[in-house]
Amino acid sequence: MRRFVQAIAADAVPAQLSPGIAAALSDAPPRYNIASNGDALALRMRGGDVVVDSLRWGLVPRWSKLPETAYSTITARLDRAATSRIFARPWASRRCVVPMNGYYKWDRSGARPVPHFIQSRSGELLFAAGVWDLWEREPPPLASCALLTMPNAAIPRPLSPDGPLFLPASKILAWLSDPAPDPAGIAGTPQPELEAYAVSKRIRSRDVDDYTLLEPASPDAPDEADDDFDPDGDVDD
Repeated sequence: MRRFVQAIAADAVPAQLSPGIAAALSDAPPRYNIASNGDALALRMRGGDVVVDSLRWGLVPRWSKLPETAYSTITARLDRAATSRIFARPWASRRCVVPMNGYYKWDRSGARPVPHFIQSRSGELLFAAGVWDLWEREPPPLASCALLTMPNAAIPRPLSPDGPLFLPASKILAWLSDPAPDPAGIAGTPQPELEAYAVSKRIRSRDVDDYTLLEPASPDAPDEADDDFDPDGDVDD
């Protein structure tokens, strides 16, 4: 998972969340190609209340000397996050939820990678569990996050069966405010039924961010950039 979509309508926000949360999510400009180190909307606790904040996607641990890392921290494996040097403290006390319409994932089973968009089969908003941290070694402070990933049989084949941990709306408050859960227990959270379809390789460009990225595309459609294709980090799952 390297890109995702946040284009949230107010009526898509479940009733379990407050009208204020729904307004904050729906009033934000739609984003169709959020990539690593990009800002994303997230739910987290502040002063005992659930609020919507903007977090940079790619967690920078509080102890890092620089506001960046030499390795990717956009995701954290669910089974290792609670004991990881990077993610253990956020797991214990700084958990977040990132709402999304869906995310992009590359099918690497053929001769050339093909991007797909994955969404809930019901069309409902998805809520990805994550952790966040605050880097304050120099101003301005940087709040950043990582999304938790795990094996997920709901991801349609031939896409690799691994992706974000999604929470039902009824579990969001507990994830944000309860004591740190047991990873094995949270891994048993029922996952929504998902569907996927091929989209344009234009999602590779961070400069392209509009609704046309969600239009279905033929996996065999010619792509003018294919000859220059470089399977960099934005193509990895």
